[in-house]
Amino acid sequence: MRDLIIIGGGPAGMTAAIYAKREKLDTLLLTREFGGQMARKEVEIDNFPGMGRISAQDLIAKFRDHARSLDVGIEMENVVKISKKRTGFSVETEKNRYESKAVLLATGADPRFLGVPGEKEFIGRGVGYCATCDGPLFASRTVAVVGGGNSAFESALFLSRFAAKIYILEASDRVRASAEIQDQAKATKKIVVIANAKVLRILGNKFVTGIQYLDQKSGTESTIDAEGVFVKIGYKPASLIAGMLAELNEAGEIKYDANTFQTKTPGLFAAGDVSSIKYKQIVIACGEGAKAVLSISEHFRDGGLAAAPKAKPVRSAKKNVPKSSD
Repeated sequence: MRDLIIIGGGPAGMTAAIYAKREKLDTLLLTREFGGQMARKEVEIDNFPGMGRISAQDLIAKFRDHARSLDVGIEMENVVKISKKRTGFSVETEKNRYESKAVLLATGADPRFLGVPGEKEFIGRGVGYCATCDGPLFASRTVAVVGGGNSAFESALFLSRFAAKIYILEASDRVRASAEIQDQAKATKKIVVIANAKVLRILGNKFVTGIQYLDQKSGTESTIDAEGVFVKIGYKPASLIAGMLAELNEAGEIKYDANTFQTKTPGLFAAGDVSSIKYKQIVIACGEGAKAVLSISEHFRDGGLAAAPKAKPVRSAKKNVPKSSD
C-alpha cells in the first residue's frame, strides 16, 4: 500500500507529484495523458513565471521531465473507480488495481459538448475539440469554431496557420475574448466572427460538410459550408470519478476544505481545476497541487491519516529540508 495516489497529469497533479517526492511520500501518479487542459492550449503561454513565451507542449515536457528526474512513480493508466476501504483507498484503472492511504484528485476538466445533432456522429470525422491536435488536417479548408471566449479565439488563431477561412460562432450578442486576442484574430484576415449564432446541427455525410445556425436576432437560419468544426465552449470538471466520496457544487466542482484541501471523505483530497477554486490558471493549479501535498504530508505527521507507522520516516526526512526551500 502506497502513501499517496495522485490522479491526473495536469499542472496540479505533476506539481503535487514533485512535492510528494520532496516530502518523502511513497507516491504513484496515474494519468491518461500529461498536460491536462494545458495540452489543449492553441497559442503560446506567456504568463508562467520564469518561462517568458513558451509553447504548451514545451512547458508540459518540462513538468514531465522534472517529475521523472526525481524518479516519481508514474503510470499512464485511466482510473475508472475509487473505493474507500477501512485503512485507505482502492484505485482501479482499466488495467490494474492499486491501494493507498490517501488520494489526491487532480483530474482537471473535460471539454463541454454542444449537444446538437451531428456532433457525436462526426467526432473524429470533422468534429474536434483540440485544434492543436487536428488543425493541420484542415490545410486550405474552411472550418468553424463554436464559442466566443479566449479558448475559441486561440483555436481560431492556431487554425489560421493552416485553414483558408475560419468562422467563429458565438451564441450571445458579444464575444467574451480579450480585446488583445480579438485584435490578433482581425489581423489574420482569415477569421470571421458571427455573434447571436445558435448552432442547430452539424451537417455531413461520411465527413462534416457544414454547420447550420440560427441568427437569434433576426430569427433566420443559415448554413456555412465547412469541413471541420471545433467546439470550444468551455470545460466541465472531471469530478465524476469521485462518486459519492466527494460533495460537488452546482458547477460540478469538488468542494473541499480551503485550508486542508480535504473533501468530505477523510484521506481524499482535491486540487486544481476539478476543485471549487475561483480562478482557473496554470500557475494557480500548480500552487494548489503543492499546497495539497503539504497538507497531506502534515496529516501523515499528525496521525490524521491511517498511516501511523509511516508518519515517523516522513517526520525525520522533513528535518533536513529547510522550510524556505523552493
